[in-house]
Amino acid sequence: MNEDGLPGRQARILPTGPCCIREAMRPALLRSALNLAAACLLSLCAIPSLRAQTTPHTFAVTDGHFTLDGKPFRVISGEMHYPRIPRAYWRDRLRMAKAMGLNTITTYVFWNIHEPQPGVYDFSGNNDVAEFIREAQQEGLYVILRPGPYVCAEWEFGGYPAWLLKDPTTRVRTTDLKFMQPAIRWMMRLGKELAPLQIGNGGPILLTQVENEYGSFSNDHSYMQQIHKLIVDAGFTKSQLYTADGPIQVPDGSLPDLPVGINFGADNKDSAQKSFATLKKFRPNGPFFNSEYWAGWFDHWGSKHAHTDTAIQVSNLQWMLEQGYSVSIYMFHGGTSFGFMNGANIDHDTYEPDVTSYDYDSALDESGRPTPKYFALRDTIAKATGITPPPVPKVDPPMAVPTISLPQAASLWENLPTAIRSEDTQTMEQIGQAYGYILYRTHLKANVTGELVLDQLHSYAQVYLNKKLVGTLDRRLKQDRLKLDATAGAQLDLLVENTGRVNFGKTIGGESAGITHQVTFAGAPLHNWEIYPLTLTHVDKLPFRSKPCEGPCFYRGSFNLSQIADTFLDTTAFTKGELWLNGRALGRIWNAGPQQALYTPAPWLQKGSNQVIVFDLQGKMGRTLKGADHPMLGPTK
Repeated sequence: MNEDGLPGRQARILPTGPCCIREAMRPALLRSALNLAAACLLSLCAIPSLRAQTTPHTFAVTDGHFTLDGKPFRVISGEMHYPRIPRAYWRDRLRMAKAMGLNTITTYVFWNIHEPQPGVYDFSGNNDVAEFIREAQQEGLYVILRPGPYVCAEWEFGGYPAWLLKDPTTRVRTTDLKFMQPAIRWMMRLGKELAPLQIGNGGPILLTQVENEYGSFSNDHSYMQQIHKLIVDAGFTKSQLYTADGPIQVPDGSLPDLPVGINFGADNKDSAQKSFATLKKFRPNGPFFNSEYWAGWFDHWGSKHAHTDTAIQVSNLQWMLEQGYSVSIYMFHGGTSFGFMNGANIDHDTYEPDVTSYDYDSALDESGRPTPKYFALRDTIAKATGITPPPVPKVDPPMAVPTISLPQAASLWENLPTAIRSEDTQTMEQIGQAYGYILYRTHLKANVTGELVLDQLHSYAQVYLNKKLVGTLDRRLKQDRLKLDATAGAQLDLLVENTGRVNFGKTIGGESAGITHQVTFAGAPLHNWEIYPLTLTHVDKLPFRSKPCEGPCFYRGSFNLSQIADTFLDTTAFTKGELWLNGRALGRIWNAGPQQALYTPAPWLQKGSNQVIVFDLQGKMGRTLKGADHPMLGPTK
């Protein structure tokens, strides 16, 4: 540990360090290269020893305060999520956190990306959460770990894997064994990755959260006790465990033997004082920890971009720091819910799917650049702690790429996978699908006039008769029916998008995707379906051709770069769909707004040729992508 109580920088020990390589390449010393390498390991390259990196420390609650190795310690943290940031940028964002005056980073762990199929695990690439935590320690930061298994986070299904819903009787977030058994298996596997990185093992993890805001969901303390035991059994015994809830939900979501964090935002200048006054009624002896300080907000499709009051946020933060309280800013850096990973909310029975951008009006914007809020929070932390933070790292400016034409196309209708035949409609989960689109097809047996009803549509559908678009239905707008006239033998196609499973509230257990009940026409159920899973995972393998394509189509183009930098791809020419860059799913397109461009990180571009594919539900030839050197998140509210 260094002189200000932070973990020292850490480097992996390699067989030879850079200085050794240079020395070993000298011809006169080739005969002694092995001896030189050994000597370098011991001293010459000055690589930190493993002993220094793995010294155990203690973090606990003593007399109502957090203590590190027995001395009072105040957590000043900010949240950011490893899958929302390109791995190549993890260290850049961590250094930005350090330069704002933070001593800790908070992150959730997202079950669904790590266990895409039961018993199949992925901790590679951008999913290498252990490496993210190691890099935080190397940059002199501690870590607050939030392993769930439920995380909320405006993330698809609150971080739960979709396959939990394959059995519709499974009750997630309860003691139901059909939920608890896979949760136990998952947490035990996660413990192998992360338990060694706790503070008591010499790692940076100070605090580990048990569940997440459970008091906003229920008050089943037996469930919370089971999750607590599960996390302990997974090896999380050498960091301080805690629960987190809204101030008034503390009695429902907390456990008597664990400290409590409270989550709230800055609605006015007294928000922090009122929130902690509520906490003190239940936990008068502390510790006092604002585990999510909402210094921003997220965006829904069809709404305006969130813009929050920095002055009020600074005022509340200043008050908390003056009291000596601990705090974690949510979000310090939001990043991007790439691909299909955005979540959704239900607000007064209204479905509200989130946009791809998770900019969150946070201190660092979506592309990792400091905002005026960053500097305001930085000044506040420096004044309250008396510690001058490191200089703010410089960030290369974004660039505007040339306009990209998309001359090649592939029709969805001509590239359907093998159908699954079923008497009735099935959900995505029932056919083993998690994300993307699903097509339901049947042929009508008689002339019919009346209402076509998609009972419990999740979440957006385009309706076709004989491949002609006759209407759209949108769960956001509470649309699930339309009037049709159809003749015997007509082909009825229902192309359904999973726009994002709800991640918060009591409805999450019913968040299957697709048509989740039945389809009726003029009051009679329709049967004999062909179901096509459209996961859109290998769109680069489609047979693109230079021929016209309208309707649900994939469009492909390329562009050349002599240099790379962050950019933003303006999607305003398109209607609704997805975009891929060099095989990576960047996110969703929707002319409902507010988001009008997709953040395109420099590490995912390449010098020379770059390929773009756009899927547009209502496509037309000739549409182009524009390059922008700034985000386009729409009007603010």
